[in-house]
Amino acid sequence: MLNSWVYFALLSALTLSLSDALVKKALKEYPDEYTVAWLRLSFSLPLLFVSFLFIEIPPLSLDFFIIFILALPLEIFAIILYIKALKISPLSVTLPFLSLTPLFLILISYLILGESVSISGGIGILLIVTGGYLLHIREFKKGILEPFVAIKREKGSVYMILVSLIYALTSSLGKKAIELSSPIFFANFFFIIVTILLTPLALLRKDCRINLPDRKVIKTIILPGFLYSLMIISHVLAMSLTQVAYVIAVKRLSLIIGVLLGYFIFKETNIHERMLGSILMFTGFIIIMLYH
Repeated sequence: MLNSWVYFALLSALTLSLSDALVKKALKEYPDEYTVAWLRLSFSLPLLFVSFLFIEIPPLSLDFFIIFILALPLEIFAIILYIKALKISPLSVTLPFLSLTPLFLILISYLILGESVSISGGIGILLIVTGGYLLHIREFKKGILEPFVAIKREKGSVYMILVSLIYALTSSLGKKAIELSSPIFFANFFFIIVTILLTPLALLRKDCRINLPDRKVIKTIILPGFLYSLMIISHVLAMSLTQVAYVIAVKRLSLIIGVLLGYFIFKETNIHERMLGSILMFTGFIIIMLYH
């Protein structure tokens, strides 16, 4: 039987991939990524508020607020880059670069949290990263290093690599903040403040195209927002139960789901080549789950 953190991480992976696919669809009609990012967060708040009613507010130390303030600008920057990447590049090309986050976490979570991965866990993470590399296997005919060169030509991939590094930092800081408070409290408090800070970036821009309240906008974004709130809650619960690197590794199953959604919903090509890398990633996940 799987540990409870695995179920939470799997739920986080599923809800994130579905939310991303719907956001990708929304960006075709409402191309301002700032506004779409803000709307998704805004529509995630109702469920977060409801969950907030069932918890006690924990005592908060100065260390909690220091970590909180450090994580805020990083999270906002990552959200904007993330939406930009979804906007300009195919799902099956950009999302796999999030597989780098567990690799970054091997070092970052050790430095911030003192967490270390096992040998089998390290092997699983390396398989995930290798799978991300093989998602560009069609470029091998130009040379084994060509995929790295191709990354430079693909802005969405570059954005997502930077996002994966930032998420390694915010995941580690978030885990520390959870330890100093509680999972649901942190999720609510953090993302409420993130949404507030994103509001002027979204609504005061001259190219903001959303006229609220607009029924069409609400219909388009409300489901991604709801799914995003489920992702947030399941994510923090999983992180409270085990090491950050393992949670993020299992959560990266969203990459495989994203590849499938990119093919079936957006008719993206080269699915068979990209699935080879996805299978390798999945093998890495299995190793982590079996031997952790």
